[in-house]
Amino acid sequence: MTTDATLASHLQELRRGTVVVASLTVLRTPGYGYSLLETLSESGFEVEANTLYPLLRRLETQGLLTSSWNTDEARPRKFYTTTPQGNAIADALRTEWARLDEAITDLSTTPVKE
Repeated sequence: MTTDATLASHLQELRRGTVVVASLTVLRTPGYGYSLLETLSESGFEVEANTLYPLLRRLETQGLLTSSWNTDEARPRKFYTTTPQGNAIADALRTEWARLDEAITDLSTTPVKE
């Protein structure tokens, strides 16, 4: 029997990788962390800030994002943008996601062999 905690754990694991793809895709247009949180949430990706900000730093360290500070407003904001390498990774990950989705769909419609 599946418990709510077990399901929650598996859903968190499933979402972990999809947040990378979603972030790299959204940040093709420059954006700051809070706006990314809002955009992801509006699209159905529930991500905590304490998960997203370390992810953004890691993606920047890997060369998949660049950042710059916008000091034009009263409160400075750090804007992130996907790099060409980040775009290539995002494209490859979306292609793999589509392939896996198709494979799972095929598995779910294939009769179980006894």
